[in-house]
Amino acid sequence: MMPRAGDVVPDPAIALRMEPLRLALQGTADRMQDGMMRAAVSSIARESGDCAAALFLPDGRLLAQARSLPLLLGSLIPAVSGVLARFPLHTMSEGDAYLLNDPWSGGTHLPDLALVHPVFHDGEVIAFAAANLHHQDVGGMAAGSIPPDATEVYQEGLRLPPVRWRSADGVLSDIDAILAANSRTPDNLRGDLEAQWTALTQGARELRQIARHTGPRFPEVCDALIAQTERMTRAALSAAPDGEWTWRDQLDGDGVDTAPVAIVVSLRKQDDALVIDFEGSAPQVRGPLNASPAAMLSAALFFMRTLAPEAPNNAGCLAPLTLKLPPGSLVNPALPAAVNARTATVKLACNAILGAWSQSASGTGVAPHAGVATVLALSGTRTDGQRWMFTEIIASGAGASVHAPGRAGVSTDVGNARNTPVEVIEAEAPLRVECYEIRRGSGGAGLQCGGDGVRRAYRLLEGQGWIAYRGERHVGRARGARGGGAGANSVARVLRVDGAIEHLPARARIAWSAGDLLIIETAGGGGWGHLAPAESANPFARSCP
Repeated sequence: MMPRAGDVVPDPAIALRMEPLRLALQGTADRMQDGMMRAAVSSIARESGDCAAALFLPDGRLLAQARSLPLLLGSLIPAVSGVLARFPLHTMSEGDAYLLNDPWSGGTHLPDLALVHPVFHDGEVIAFAAANLHHQDVGGMAAGSIPPDATEVYQEGLRLPPVRWRSADGVLSDIDAILAANSRTPDNLRGDLEAQWTALTQGARELRQIARHTGPRFPEVCDALIAQTERMTRAALSAAPDGEWTWRDQLDGDGVDTAPVAIVVSLRKQDDALVIDFEGSAPQVRGPLNASPAAMLSAALFFMRTLAPEAPNNAGCLAPLTLKLPPGSLVNPALPAAVNARTATVKLACNAILGAWSQSASGTGVAPHAGVATVLALSGTRTDGQRWMFTEIIASGAGASVHAPGRAGVSTDVGNARNTPVEVIEAEAPLRVECYEIRRGSGGAGLQCGGDGVRRAYRLLEGQGWIAYRGERHVGRARGARGGGAGANSVARVLRVDGAIEHLPARARIAWSAGDLLIIETAGGGGWGHLAPAESANPFARSCP
């Protein structure tokens, strides 16, 4: 059998440079992320951290990524590949930057604009710096560009295949004009793109310094780091038992129809290789829950990184993986599928992978997390006619493991977003946040309890507005593992100023008026381990404080 790249041990001259290079690349990626968040205009990026930065080799292989949002980090890999497919290396010039959001060209959903910048050194492209950021608005039928009732991508905003956004002379005016004309918040869009560009130029500057310091063997040391990650990931797989495990879950309808939408994943592990197969998942749906292959890669990449977390953070972890996404399905839809709510699908897919792995005898699994990252886009008009809008992400509960209970009120798996501070919300919008607390008792019961969700309430103080709500687990629940109990369901409702109560489904877009109160309660994570018989009769029984 021919040896794999990961089996090759580097010569001593390369080995001596590997750890310094790994640390330098990781530091650069993290500083890109920090700089982008500091420079961002929109609170969704500046406060919540809904953005990501990474570095790539000229052939598109992931070299390093920031410790940020896995949902966006994984999708940058297809984005860079999409740029290279349209703009080969020999067509690129210093100062170029390429922009895209098209889900059929390496993008995920339309508010996430990926920016890719070739890094030149001594006249050649030695790497790419790339950044993804969730923009406040890119058009479409609803403010915030995440309409929960969309039935095709054309309703969701401006769709961009890979285009050249910038050259050495600056931003291309035609592209800038198109972007601004399609956004309800063009100043925010321009400001957040500049924040991405700031991160890329910082990354490019540091990469050139790293390449000079590493010397002419820079490409070889990069290859050696990727091979090291492959070795470590294959070793972790080899240490786990062979087998096949399947996990089934379902989404609470697609935003248009209320019928459950199935997610099925099978893990087939043999020796040092793994197949993640979503055969059996639902066909693509009418509503916006469809997830592009770029989005689904984020779930797979997250899981593969958990196998050998001490390995360098690069493409080597994907070498043992075969990812199967059936064409025309929920996880690999055909144009013109609506995709803006793909976060729910990717999170439940990631939970399904974790759930399947928890059935193995590896001892490294966790119970499914709540599987919810509630995305809330609120907008409206003040009494003086001034328009306002903002988007935020609300966390839920983590699943428990054999080692510890799940964490409460935390973004899990492919999510890593922070909450938007109450002070920021109340400064940007005519809202008062009247409640923000842990939703006690919402985590699943078990020998180790699942993490609790959160409760958050917003009162509209003046004018009229719209709520675009994208939640999950209103019907389904995060199952426990190894006999643990399921977490509680999500709940969302509007208390009208006249006393009426309007309960929201998992996906909703409704109007509200001054005095109305929006209350959101997110789901809990699954518990781990069997309860005593007397406790197990009560699905919300707690075996720990």
